[in-house]
Amino acid sequence: MPKLALIGFGGVGQAFAEIVGERQEEIARRFGLDLTIVAVADPVKGSLFRDEGLEPAVLVAAAQGAALLAGYPEQPGLVRGLDSLTTIRESSADVILELSPTLADGQPAIEHCEAAFAHGLHVITSNKGPVVLRYRELFAKAQEAGVEFGIEGTVMSGTPSLDLGRAALAGNRILAVRGILNGTTNYILTRMEEGLEYEDALREAQGLGYAEADPAGDVEGFDALYKVVILAAHVLGEQVAPQDVAREGISQLTRAEVAAAAREGRHWKLIAQLERTEAGLRASVGPVLLPADDPLGSVRGATNAITYTCDLLGPVTLIGAGAGRRETAFALLHDLIRIGRSTTSVGRRPA
Repeated sequence: MPKLALIGFGGVGQAFAEIVGERQEEIARRFGLDLTIVAVADPVKGSLFRDEGLEPAVLVAAAQGAALLAGYPEQPGLVRGLDSLTTIRESSADVILELSPTLADGQPAIEHCEAAFAHGLHVITSNKGPVVLRYRELFAKAQEAGVEFGIEGTVMSGTPSLDLGRAALAGNRILAVRGILNGTTNYILTRMEEGLEYEDALREAQGLGYAEADPAGDVEGFDALYKVVILAAHVLGEQVAPQDVAREGISQLTRAEVAAAAREGRHWKLIAQLERTEAGLRASVGPVLLPADDPLGSVRGATNAITYTCDLLGPVTLIGAGAGRRETAFALLHDLIRIGRSTTSVGRRPA
């Protein structure tokens, strides 16, 4: 019976709890995984631990209430007030879902992952920070501990871009990767094709929740850059430092340029690219004018897409959601099911 601890209980964590509540019986029947949330620890909302399990619907309702998790009703065996590291080390969880708010240095997520591995626990995260900054070290620690590190949700939310490149295309030599990996910029460029100025399209994206108040991470290409680093390491087996990725954003594109290209059947897109060359792996993020017959050119709105160019299969393109609380929560479930299929240790915490 996999026992789960959620470290961080924001939108994605709550969406995951909703999915567990809705599909617990189906997941047990189809995949043999009786998922039980035994702990939640959030620096703002509070923390709960109960070895017999917490009720997902009640958890979500409490997290949205005025009292936050303090409003979760008393039950026999319920423990309150554990911090995140104590929850990892002392709760009965055997899988840690690391969903904490993470700073530029990757903390506290890196510390959470390291603590979990040290205690023989699987980790699943949708946090890009620890993967970008400590990919090799964290996977080495997971391997040494004999546990899994699931990161599917770090690149295209619930759309299984990493699984496609790493598992489904195994046996091919992947020669190049190109992708629309940031939904915010794709939405802005779509709206500019439809006649909006850049500033108006950005404001609209912010109003819809696609862009932050400070949108630089999206529109200047940093978010896509971090995903390029993850793709290089996890799919191609190549270490690329963030500072070695050529980066340009979309803020210099004008409505006139975007609209003129669209009238000719061409489309400006912020494209993240990895290409194997004789000189080594070349990585970049920047605006690219795509022809009408390019499968990435037709991707509109906040949707993401990725094309793997393979030596045996040729180009393979995957299109799907690149953001969203429920979509990202699905990535966590995807990793849980994958880990459950690949190991017999899920549900058996080491002594």
